Amino acid sequence: MDVDTLLSPFEERYERIKELNEEQRKRLCLMVSDVEECVGINHLVDCLADETSMSGDGVIRCYVGFEPSGKAHIGWKVLSLQLKRMLEAKANVLVFLADWHAWVNDKFGGQMDDIQKTAVYMEETFRALLDYPEEGEGPGQLRFVWASALMDSGNYWARVLRCSKGATLPMVRKTFTIMGRDEASSDHDLSKFYYPAMQAADIFELGIDVALGGMDQRKAHMFMRDMASKWNWKKATCLHTPILSSLKASGVRMDSFDHKMSKSDPNGALLLHDTLQLVQKKMKKAYLDPVDNNSPVYELAEHVVLPEFGSITVTPNPKFGEPSTWDNLDQFKQAVKDGTLHPFDAKMGVAEGVANGLVSIAQHFEEHPESYETMLSITS
Repeated sequence: MDVDTLLSPFEERYERIKELNEEQRKRLCLMVSDVEECVGINHLVDCLADETSMSGDGVIRCYVGFEPSGKAHIGWKVLSLQLKRMLEAKANVLVFLADWHAWVNDKFGGQMDDIQKTAVYMEETFRALLDYPEEGEGPGQLRFVWASALMDSGNYWARVLRCSKGATLPMVRKTFTIMGRDEASSDHDLSKFYYPAMQAADIFELGIDVALGGMDQRKAHMFMRDMASKWNWKKATCLHTPILSSLKASGVRMDSFDHKMSKSDPNGALLLHDTLQLVQKKMKKAYLDPVDNNSPVYELAEHVVLPEFGSITVTPNPKFGEPSTWDNLDQFKQAVKDGTLHPFDAKMGVAEGVANGLVSIAQHFEEHPESYETMLSITS
């Protein structure tokens, strides 16, 4: 679809989009057209139209935060594809390495040294995922910021307290899913109640224009926007990418992310370091019912393979058919449904596409193995 068609639904929400020139519309389209949800598009549009930003210098800053927690799974690929679009749209992309947040969340038993060694591995992973963009603070550049550096500022802690002042305990409990915890899991640990305030303070203190995350981070972003309303602070635009289901998932995904892919279930998750053979092995067991449109195989096709390569190539055993190429997800699903494609062959086509997208990761760590080997020594 063209830019005008893609932006049409957003124009209904904020008419100022019509004021943007052709280049600005292309930039906006790159940023918002492939996400599952965009909240508060008005700030981003105003930045483009007025050639300004939260920091006032015209550089649109996009943030995504991660707790250092070991090997990465394929969900990082979904976020990295969106980050590539942000870079192409001349945003400055900031990958926030939340080492203290990981400590609060009991990662690596609270061993900060191990958390920070894993953060170095994450930096290397994102450089490879994003094809080694220029690093710096300018438009179209990548940078890394660690929570431990940001927390040296007294202004940061004043911001955390203000965000805490505006919150009730029931409100904070509802956000615990951002840590992968249920609402009743942390009444014995006061530090976890500061986590949402810390995450909100990160965004405010870094001068962020676009807060990016999976749909599982929505509650944190909405908490941030609530605090902005309370204290009359400017609100960042929030972009949310889809959550990939476990390979074992069946049926419609739950709002509570019960079906979310998790690396704690090795057979239900694809990891960024999986080889083609391992991806194929896992995908053989992946749920795919021809009459069910909610298969995790289709999610991988839609959110990983097609955005990166534009098509899926299916190569069956020559005894059972000829190779075929699919660039339309609905047609791919219909072919499985009507028997044109055997489910096994469809799985293997998606598996090959996923594995092709992981080649650069393998090459990077073959050439630069230090941080990966250190991470393995901590997690094994």
